[in-house]
Amino acid sequence: MAPKRSVEDDSDTLRPKKRRPGFKIGPDNLPDGTHRRKVIKIKKDLIHKAKLKKSYAKLKAREPIVETPAAIFDVEPTEIIEPASQELHPDRQAMLDVPHEATPPPISRLQHSQRKPNRKPKYFEKEEAYAAQKKTEAEAKRLEFERREKEKSQKIEERERFRKAMAKARTGGKNGQRKLGRESKVLLEKVKRIVGQ
Repeated sequence: MAPKRSVEDDSDTLRPKKRRPGFKIGPDNLPDGTHRRKVIKIKKDLIHKAKLKKSYAKLKAREPIVETPAAIFDVEPTEIIEPASQELHPDRQAMLDVPHEATPPPISRLQHSQRKPNRKPKYFEKEEAYAAQKKTEAEAKRLEFERREKEKSQKIEERERFRKAMAKARTGGKNGQRKLGRESKVLLEKVKRIVGQ
């Protein structure tokens, strides 16, 4: 069996005391940013509070405070507190002495309501102008489309009327002859229309 080590033989006493690392708050891999700064702030606050407590404990240990609650209430104040004087402070008195300009009367509610209301800032003026321009263009296109559709339907109706009238005029009469009176009226209308354009 090996002999036991003596207490004087202890090598731990010769070595200096190992310094402990500081305490940790929050995760180690926190990226630099809002959360990291918050963690650092919390740590600093904790350190500051610990130092305050330590210094307070030292002060308390140095001079013990003996409080006697009864003694506080029994003692009458030796100094008589004078009431505050009615004199004005020199700066304030100087301000009051200086003649001031006539102040404008306060704005009544009627005058206030007559003023233009504050315009809110328009953040999207360009976009609104662009949208209004597009809207007017779309409205113009729609009106043009409606006008063309109306003209188209009128021409179709006119053609159909002309076709029916010609068909009626071409049908034979009693003898199978064409009705020139009817046909001439329809052809005259067609010539007028062509010449009018």
